[in-house]
Amino acid sequence: MKTALWSACAISALIVAALPSGAPAQMDEPATQRRAASVEQLIRLYNSDRGSIQRFYDMEWSEERFDRLERFYGEWQAKLAAVDAAELAGEAQVDLVLLRNEVEGAISHLELDRARLKEMEGLLPFRDAIQVLERERRQMEQVDAEGAAGVLAGIEAKVKSARERIEAGRKRKKGDDGKAARESEPEGGAEEADDGGIEVSPVLARRTAAAVRELRDTLNEWARFYEGYEPAFSWWTRRPLADANKALDEYAKYLRETIAGLKGEDEDPLVGDPIGRETLLADLKQEMIAYTPEQLIAIAEEQFAWCEAEMLRATAEMGLGDDWRGALGKVKAAHAAPGEQDNLVAEQARFAIAFVKERDLVSVPELCEETWHLRMLSPESQKTLPFAVYGGQYMGVAYAAESMGHEDKLMSMRGNNRHFSRIVTPHELIPGHHLQGYVAARSRPYRQTFSTPFLVEGWAVYWEMRLWELGYPLSPEDRIGMLFWRMHRCARIIVSLRFHLDEMTPQQMIDFLVERVGHERSGATSEVRRYIGGDYSPLYQCGYMVGALQMRALHRELVEGEDGGRGAMTDKQFNDRVLLEGPIPIELIRASLRDEQPKTEAKWMFAGERK
Repeated sequence: MKTALWSACAISALIVAALPSGAPAQMDEPATQRRAASVEQLIRLYNSDRGSIQRFYDMEWSEERFDRLERFYGEWQAKLAAVDAAELAGEAQVDLVLLRNEVEGAISHLELDRARLKEMEGLLPFRDAIQVLERERRQMEQVDAEGAAGVLAGIEAKVKSARERIEAGRKRKKGDDGKAARESEPEGGAEEADDGGIEVSPVLARRTAAAVRELRDTLNEWARFYEGYEPAFSWWTRRPLADANKALDEYAKYLRETIAGLKGEDEDPLVGDPIGRETLLADLKQEMIAYTPEQLIAIAEEQFAWCEAEMLRATAEMGLGDDWRGALGKVKAAHAAPGEQDNLVAEQARFAIAFVKERDLVSVPELCEETWHLRMLSPESQKTLPFAVYGGQYMGVAYAAESMGHEDKLMSMRGNNRHFSRIVTPHELIPGHHLQGYVAARSRPYRQTFSTPFLVEGWAVYWEMRLWELGYPLSPEDRIGMLFWRMHRCARIIVSLRFHLDEMTPQQMIDFLVERVGHERSGATSEVRRYIGGDYSPLYQCGYMVGALQMRALHRELVEGEDGGRGAMTDKQFNDRVLLEGPIPIELIRASLRDEQPKTEAKWMFAGERK
């Protein structure tokens, strides 16, 4: 009791320290202790304070934002270092590790953002001018309309200068005869020559184009504040503002289309931003994965080899000897007729729900089972989501659409055949993401802050593994469908990590998916475009198989009693407990389920010791 009281007081002191000094009496320390003396409350306070800072300092590429966030994270590091985890209850210990890891990970990514801004600096000579205008507005300084007009007039000239330097770099690279003078181009940044010319990589051009659009939006938000309210403002700024907007729009288009080659067409090159080994290691630390990128690639190759052996076994059962590509082609040809894909998927969903309920594998609340539906994915969506997606109470279903070209239709139909979709459907709905999301919204929802793909996607792929073991596939064709996806999960680890290690190009990633996994080329291209497009974290693609392997290892410990585990849980008890913990790193779920104090750094070698 004394320890628990001390912990409550210590955490309450941190909460109170973050409140305003002039807070009213009802917010004094004793009241705060009674109301929210917990690490959970610290997490809520952290989220609220960070949100306030990010919303106020909302210019993405500004030193002011970076400096303020760096100070914020440094203050929180010091606060959390003062809390003794040993004096907290088990759940609070897990929450403390989560929050500490979150802060450390945020600092790492802040450093990466600073480095990326430095790479763009020479391409954004107008950035300071725009950000100063907006900063002065936020500080409620009186606008000098005439002076502002002068600043605006200077933006067009700065854009012109930047374009001239880029063009000089392009001409120098090509050489006087128009041929490439060098075999390689800058990997991720800009190379500046003595003559002032800049060589810009497609990666940097794409990132800078996005930054230019953000700066243009900042400029227009600044102008809207004064237009119609400050009589002299429009008189002075209307024309130079229009000219600045035109110059910025054209510059962003030039960077994206001419330099990066991204014109919004199917033939666009695939351009991504590798983060490098050091940032990968920092991300793995935050996700509490004890392996290096190279070790994870080796694990994926081992899993891939198992899949290939099983694929040959299923191929032989189909009477096709060792022609696994022929077997895969036969499986792909077994697709629904136009107009029937939604009925097929709905039938598969109902079968999967009945399968897990009849075997009492996991609790399926009635409302969860009731409240899901299907949506067909548009041809545009299928450029990055060629198979399926869970969208929050609905599963997006990919299939050939009337407006698609003939070859695209055939590839979509083959890529979403009945044997592939038979395991995709439970992955997305029940017992996969739909059930997971339903429980997460009702159990420890504050842990959404720490959501990790190693649990979110790992949970769904773990169920693919368990369904395989429990006899879910009814034929060798079904097994090939399931193996295709498991090979796909292995390939995701290999290609995404090698991309971020600068060991594999986007085209090589596509070729790997086509040649080693058996993807349709359009589907492989869509997948790689999604992997490197920036909408997902660099480790997201690893989360599927690595998280599933973690879950499977934990199941062996706590249900099957292997690897020195207790083996006292039923499947249902185990699966329900995992869901109730929320979408957090699985090593911390393991500590909670084993009633152990969580470690501050990853130690669990769930796939065996590695050199």
